[in-house]
Amino acid sequence: MTANAPHPGAAAHPALRPPARPTPAHRLLALLLLTAALLGTALSGTASAHSTLTGSDPVDGAVAATAPQRVTLTFSEQVALGDDSIRVLEPSGRRADTGELRDLCSGSVVRYGVDLRDGLPEGTYVVAWQAVSADSHPISGAFSFSIGKPSATKVVLPRQEPGGGLVGRLYDIGRYVSYAGFVVLVGGCAFVLACWPRGASARPVQRLVAYGWVAFTVATLALLMLRGPYTGSGRLGDAFDLGVLQGVLDTRTGAALTSRLLLAGASALFVAVLFGPYARREGPGDRRDLVYGLAVGGTIVAAGIAGTWALSEHASTGVQPALAMPLDVLHLLAVAGWLGGLATLVVALYRVPSIEGAAVRRYSRLAFGAVAVLAATGLYQSWRQVGTWTALTGTAYGRLLLVKVGLVAVLLGVGWVSRRWTRQLTETTRGPAYEKDAEDPEAVEDADGAQGGGAGPGAVADPVRAAQLARQRAAVAVARKRRVRDADPARAGLRRSVLAETAVVVVLLGVTTALTTTEPGRTQEQADRMQAATATAVPDRPIDVSLPFDTGGPNGTGTVRLNLDPGRSGGNTLRVAVEGANGRPRDVAELKVSFTLDAQEIGPLPVVLDRDAAGRWTAREARLPMPGDWRIRVTVRTSDIDQTTIDENVKIG
Repeated sequence: MTANAPHPGAAAHPALRPPARPTPAHRLLALLLLTAALLGTALSGTASAHSTLTGSDPVDGAVAATAPQRVTLTFSEQVALGDDSIRVLEPSGRRADTGELRDLCSGSVVRYGVDLRDGLPEGTYVVAWQAVSADSHPISGAFSFSIGKPSATKVVLPRQEPGGGLVGRLYDIGRYVSYAGFVVLVGGCAFVLACWPRGASARPVQRLVAYGWVAFTVATLALLMLRGPYTGSGRLGDAFDLGVLQGVLDTRTGAALTSRLLLAGASALFVAVLFGPYARREGPGDRRDLVYGLAVGGTIVAAGIAGTWALSEHASTGVQPALAMPLDVLHLLAVAGWLGGLATLVVALYRVPSIEGAAVRRYSRLAFGAVAVLAATGLYQSWRQVGTWTALTGTAYGRLLLVKVGLVAVLLGVGWVSRRWTRQLTETTRGPAYEKDAEDPEAVEDADGAQGGGAGPGAVADPVRAAQLARQRAAVAVARKRRVRDADPARAGLRRSVLAETAVVVVLLGVTTALTTTEPGRTQEQADRMQAATATAVPDRPIDVSLPFDTGGPNGTGTVRLNLDPGRSGGNTLRVAVEGANGRPRDVAELKVSFTLDAQEIGPLPVVLDRDAAGRWTAREARLPMPGDWRIRVTVRTSDIDQTTIDENVKIG
């Protein structure tokens, strides 16, 4: 034994064993968790909703002469609310509403309200609301209005919005880890089945897929428990409240998370078969009877898991959801096949003694197909969520999308380098003597025994000594394999390029997760337009409109004069005067007035006119739900057959 060799007793004593080196699988898992933690911290204060409040009645800051009967809120898309989601608070802090939510939705208009109690005192009232948008993200807000005249208020609103704080950070981390676990689980299994069947018996690959399954399952369970406080109270302790959990299970997101957990159980069975009976089969012919079943079953389970995201997040709402959801499933499966396969390839290159060049080439083709699917589905999803070129650069979602596209471009560039190394990688990367040693463990042990002083397998009578020598021989054999493996320049180059790809993938997953918690560009621009319309409109100034008409019959000419007071969203009083050609008031056979907001496809909203005097009408409840450019349409009939319709656009604040 040489002077540099370890003492025989060192291997037997646990305290003297060298520390275990972290495997690439451990490094990948640590990197994913670190990125998730950093991402959760970054997003906890910036996560934004995907449905916006586009109008209210009364509007923010309004001063009403008398108490309104009801407070209504209008949203840009469907939201989920409960009986306590809209609270109206008196200046003293008491509840001013009855607590019963009213669904006032009509067509494309999403509106909810609560009735107010009778006998409300004068002063400033605060409206606090909280909801969950159609793509599962919590939203909230508050505004005030006054009855009679403004006053001081004792109402103190919570500073923390839903989805923030510690619960928000934990939820964002869980979201990221669940995505990463899904990618590793599905991509690793696909890599083994489609590219490298021999990898089913490789322990490092088995461990990586198992880590992916555990991360995916634990993160999904955590998301289910955190969902209640994430969209509600924000208190971590509510995660263990069975009543809160029951409320979550009744929602669409709760059903999706529950389905995801059930599919995680099905995927565990799939993994057990893949790394059990399938891995133990000797030849390709023996495996063939399992390949078809595993491929079909695995595709169904993977598509089902991807479908739980498509049914509960971005794809399920907005433009063309019926097309967006199946394309989102394809997008997620392509991501898993590409990036999960890449993670498995990294582990194989670093921890498995050999991997066939043919397996790497098969993965290269698989990755190319996945990228093609990603390009097609990603282009459609980008158009759907962004909508305009200005939103691509003028919104947070658009800028994040550009970062994602840049990362994909970098990833493709590094992948091109990897393909060059793949062409140089051959299946016979080791010498004949090493091949013999690797395939024949007894030959390795005999050779190492000879190097250790000529002691063969049967030369040591002491079983403790024999065990020590066996461990030394195994260590020498592993070291020899690693030296020969790492000496191959093609393999070393491929390892470096694939590891660089994986680092980019981790960042890419972070950006993708950030996109799921960022306001889509299309919705953000719509909200900005609403705010701009409110900001530029002149409040509390009556709108006067004069519309000449000519019905074409005898004495069919005249003018309709309209006065809308106060001329802003919410309740208005509409006064209409009809004058003949001589400028005097005149009655007409029929008079109709309606309002239409073409930009939001709202209306026409007819108003009920009460006749006050000859040629004079009044509508005391002309309600306009939101600011914008409204089209006033007036229909005048002067006889049984003579009629005309005239209209004009006005800006409502």
